[in-house]
Amino acid sequence: MGLSSFRLENVWRALLKWRRAQRHQITWNGAIFSLFIVLVGSGAFASGNNLLFLLLAAMLSTLLISGLVSRLGLAGLELRLLVPEHVFAKRKLPARLQLHNSKRWMPSFSIQLASLDAQESPGAIYFPMIPAGGTLDAPTSVFFPKRGLYTESLYQFTTRFPFGFTERRVQVKLEREVLVYPSIDPPASFHQRMRVLEGELETHVQGRGSDFYRIRPYEYGESARHVDWRATAHTGQLQVREFAREQDRLVEIFLDLRVPPGAGAWFEDAIECAACLCWRLNQRGSRLRFLTQTVDLRLPEGGDIFTILRYLAQVGPASLPPRLYPQEENSYRVVFSALFDSQLADLGWARAAIIDGRDRSAISSPDFKSQSSLF
Repeated sequence: MGLSSFRLENVWRALLKWRRAQRHQITWNGAIFSLFIVLVGSGAFASGNNLLFLLLAAMLSTLLISGLVSRLGLAGLELRLLVPEHVFAKRKLPARLQLHNSKRWMPSFSIQLASLDAQESPGAIYFPMIPAGGTLDAPTSVFFPKRGLYTESLYQFTTRFPFGFTERRVQVKLEREVLVYPSIDPPASFHQRMRVLEGELETHVQGRGSDFYRIRPYEYGESARHVDWRATAHTGQLQVREFAREQDRLVEIFLDLRVPPGAGAWFEDAIECAACLCWRLNQRGSRLRFLTQTVDLRLPEGGDIFTILRYLAQVGPASLPPRLYPQEENSYRVVFSALFDSQLADLGWARAAIIDGRDRSAISSPDFKSQSSLF
């Protein structure tokens, strides 16, 4: 029973794939019209009636003109996909499709545009008319299931214009480069670890300072508890007290690129978790150092958060020994490693919050009361 259903499913998928690959397909209206052509033709040859021959010629010419017009309607169409500057994996993001008709004298009618990869760009868009030499754009959405560089996509134009006898399809390969960052939502396998890790970071990373710096105008979104009401009454506008910010404790995140066989899925989850952690620390304005065997990046001195995300979008496993060590003695350290070993320990990463490839995380820092309380 299961084997039979599996075979039927494969046959059905093959038929659907074959159907999508066809550039020209007759519709039910076309099949009925063709049947009438056969009947009229049979009657004309059987009876020799000139009126039937004239009717047969008109029907055949209508069918031919329908195919020619639909083919011309799909000719000369150019497509562009406009996506946001920063694209994250596993998030549905808004985008725009621009359709240009390069024909100078003929508009295109009743065009339907759809992506052949429904996961990347779901849904179809219908254009009633694209004027000659004109450009139309329509909102859509894009979804990329994983990080990386996407260089091309397949889209398909479909039309049944003018009489609906046939459905003509044209596939277009859209060549563009879209760099997709890792997801900044923690994966399910790291969700609990991230919650505990963020709690520890909240405890150890310093917050707002207490030394008075200046009084300045209120900015939208600021907390009302810092409003200076005396200065507000004097100036007639909301004024807030600003305090000198104490230097945050440096957070150092090390991503080990050494991945043993069978740990590829864990490595991808570790990249997403590291991206999520870096993103949230940057949102707080914390000092951050991100490093692997091949890169050493510091925020905000060495760039912005997208410098790290661009690196994480394309990084892969590498069999290189770790060589970088923690930079500050009192920094808060996090290590993502499929298998923590003596090489990392000798470099000074033994006191870090270690997230390894096993179903636990070892913590060996004198700042923590218990090594087993986390994760």
